[in-house]
Amino acid sequence: MNTQSYLKGFSAYLKLERSLSGNSIEAYLNDVDKLVQYYLFIDKNLSLNDVTLTDLRAFITWLNEVGMQANTQARVISGIKAFFAYLMQENIVDDDPTAMLEAPKVSRKLPDTLNIHEINDLIDAIDASKPEGMRNKAIIEMLYGCGLRVTELVELRLSNIYAETEFIKVVGKGNKERLVPIGSVALKLLDIYTTQNRVHLNIKKGQEDFIFLNRSGSRLSRISVFNLIKSLAEKTGIHKSISPHTLRHSFATHLIEGGADLRAVQEMLGHASITTTEIYTHLDRDYLKSVIMQFHPRS
Repeated sequence: MNTQSYLKGFSAYLKLERSLSGNSIEAYLNDVDKLVQYYLFIDKNLSLNDVTLTDLRAFITWLNEVGMQANTQARVISGIKAFFAYLMQENIVDDDPTAMLEAPKVSRKLPDTLNIHEINDLIDAIDASKPEGMRNKAIIEMLYGCGLRVTELVELRLSNIYAETEFIKVVGKGNKERLVPIGSVALKLLDIYTTQNRVHLNIKKGQEDFIFLNRSGSRLSRISVFNLIKSLAEKTGIHKSISPHTLRHSFATHLIEGGADLRAVQEMLGHASITTTEIYTHLDRDYLKSVIMQFHPRS
C-alpha cells in the first residue's frame, strides 16, 4: 500500500480546508498510519481501492483487542473517514468503505458558531470598493443565509438562481439536488456583483455559468473561500476556529434556536438523515426547559 503521496495531499487538505492545527493534523496522520501499518502486516500488496467495510471492521476489532479505549477508537475512525473522504474528493478511490463504518458512541464536541453580530462584523470588514468586494460580501451572505457547503457555493451557477421565487437550486453530496430559499439581502448582493462587477471579468470558456469567479475569470476555488474566511476573522478579531462550515453551522443553529422545525432544517441543509441535523441543535437548557413546561401534560 503506497500511501506517502496521498498522505501529503491529505495533510494539505486538513490544513487548508479543515483549518486544523499542526498537532491535530499530526494526530490525523498517526491515526491513518495505524490503518496503513495494520494492512501492511496483513497484505503488503493491498491497494486503497481494495479496502472494504469488512476489512475496516476487522481493524476496529483489532483496536478493541489491543485495549484501545472507545474515545480513542472514535478518534481513529474519524481520521480514517476524513482520509477516505479526501481520497473520494480527489477521485483516488472509487468507493468510500467508511460510509457505513460505525464508531463507538462518545460525547461529541460541538463546532464553534458565530452570533449575528460577528457575522455582520465579517461582512462589514469587506472593502466593497475593491473589485472582489461585492463578490466576497455575497459569498458570506450565501454561506450564512442559505447554509451552503463550500463546495456547493463554488459550484453554484447563474442558471440555478430563481430570483422571482427567491429560491436557489443546490447540487449537494451525491449530486442530489435541493431547493433552498434565498433572502432579499443575498439576492441584492448577488445582483450587484453579477451586474456591476462580474460583467467586467474576462470569463474563460466553460466558466460562464459559474457565479463566483476569481480575477482570472475561472470558478473560485474552495481554498480561496477558506482563506477569505480566515482573513476576515483575523481582521475582525474573532478568535474562534472558523471556516466556511462555521457559517453553515450558524445558519442551522440560529434557525433551530428561533423555533424552526428540525425536518425543515434537515431539508435545507441537504442531510440524508435527521440524525446528522441533530448536531446543530445545541439549544440552551432554558429553552429545553421552556419546551417541557409548555407542552408536557405533567408540567
